[in-house]
Order: sequence, then structure tokens, then C-alpha cells
Amino acid sequence: MHDLNYTFTEDLWMYPGPAAWYFITLPKDIADEIKFFTSDVKRGWGSVRVRVTVGDTIWKTSIFPAKESGSYVLPVKKDVRKKEGLSAGEPVTLSLKVLF
Repeated sequence: MHDLNYTFTEDLWMYPGPAAWYFITLPKDIADEIKFFTSDVKRGWGSVRVRVTVGDTIWKTSIFPAKESGSYVLPVKKDVRKKEGLSAGEPVTLSLKVLF
């Protein structure tokens, strides 16, 4: 197994629907590498388990494929946004580790 660890900065965005879901889209090159090394371990909806660190907050979640961008999106729950003072439209620096 490859050790897939990444650190990057991308904008937090809010899904434009009735639910207030917030996401970060992974950079395409990182998404392509994750797709390559996890093609045999994906879960429901093509999701991939990850551990994420933003500031002092660490949590386990899944990233999900996004057809429109050809990447993955990372959901960012309310308690994380609140603890770390994150707002839509602002850049977020995070570390992401793929869990096999």
C-alpha cells in the first residue's frame, strides 16, 4: 500500500441547495493520484475514507467523487467550521491522509 498524505489549501464552498452542506474540492492532481491508488478499495458512492486535520481539529470522514470537477469533494461539518473559524469563500489549509 502507498502512504497517501497530502497538505494543500483550497477554498471552502457551500452547496447551492436547500441543505447547508460545505465542501472543499481537492486539487485535481491529488484526486487523480488517490483515484489511481484506491481503485480497488472504494466504498459506497465511490467514497474513500480519509483522516483530515485543519488547525487543531482532526476527524475521520470520506471524500466523494464530483463529476463536474473530475475531482473529489471533502465535506466539512459545522463543528469543524465553528472550532476553526472557517467561512465559505475563504481558503482552508488542511492535511489529508487516505485510510486503507
